[in-house]
Amino acid sequence: MNPLLAMFGLGGTELIVVFALVLILFGAKKIPDFAKGLGQGIKEFRKASREVQEEIERAGQDLDTPPPAPASTSPAAAAPPAASPEEHGAAGAETAAPEAPPSDKAPSA
Repeated sequence: MNPLLAMFGLGGTELIVVFALVLILFGAKKIPDFAKGLGQGIKEFRKASREVQEEIERAGQDLDTPPPAPASTSPAAAAPPAASPEEHGAAGAETAAPEAPPSDKAPSA
């Protein structure tokens, strides 16, 4: 006996009764439609589970491969950065905007 059927406690006579009831309730025309829909659902489920499994495997392979080496740098990119005004000392003060000279005119009130 099939282990799945034994799990539900169904024997040969019970299966015949169940199939007869399904035939009476749904009719001979609806049963193939139900079976077709069930088959398509199982097919889609298997396809989706296979895609998820492949995606997980690809992610695992991506973790195993080392990252690519950085691209070679151009001479301009390899040049040291320009010095800041703090590094030049007083030279930074020369580049600041000069203050306005005091005015002899008194503010009008």
